[in-house]
Amino acid sequence: MAAAQGRRSDGAGGMDEPKETEGGVGHGEAAPPSFRAAVEALRAARLRPQIAAEPTRPPQRLAPYAYALEATVVDGDQDLADGRLVLLHDPDGHDAWRGTFRLVTLVRAELEPEMAADPLLPEVCWSWLTGALQARGLAYGEPSGTVTRASSHYFGGLATRPSASQIEIRASWTPREGLGGAPDTAAHLAAWCDLLAQVAGLPPAGPGDASVVTLPQRRGPQSR
Repeated sequence: MAAAQGRRSDGAGGMDEPKETEGGVGHGEAAPPSFRAAVEALRAARLRPQIAAEPTRPPQRLAPYAYALEATVVDGDQDLADGRLVLLHDPDGHDAWRGTFRLVTLVRAELEPEMAADPLLPEVCWSWLTGALQARGLAYGEPSGTVTRASSHYFGGLATRPSASQIEIRASWTPREGLGGAPDTAAHLAAWCDLLAQVAGLPPAGPGDASVVTLPQRRGPQSR
């Protein structure tokens, strides 16, 4: 991925294509103005320097219109955490969403084994997501998700590898729609990046975030 410092989250063009575009798909006629505005806000957003993002192919069967980004928290030549954020839009609305837009995410990071054993870790990780949204004053509804801890132990020819533990957050929520019917996707992306940074163990982005609890720097992050 290209470095994110001083760049927008995606420098690609508009959403005028009715079918598949870079990072987004639409079915039938051209995408609605509200979806195009939401996508453009994602593309124009500026991210903190340690987070590199680029568009990726979104799921094609979850909603009539979709756009996706994948991001990595980078420290030198090492990846500390990674994730994917998908924006879904159904102009007819969706009963489960209670709205016409939905944000879906997957965030992953390596953990110290002793941290993975903490019984409160899932609740803490979930609170990072809701706390990140609330800290930026974002209104949302119908949140749902899972926090999964996984451990790998190696044997035989792989016995020299150290044990590895990973945290994985899968979540979705309905952003409140603003003027013109589009949610403030740039602010939701910023909150999502706050979550990524916390999971990666980065220090708070600003002095106002000093009370945020982050995971300590992980041992042996993966090389890029």
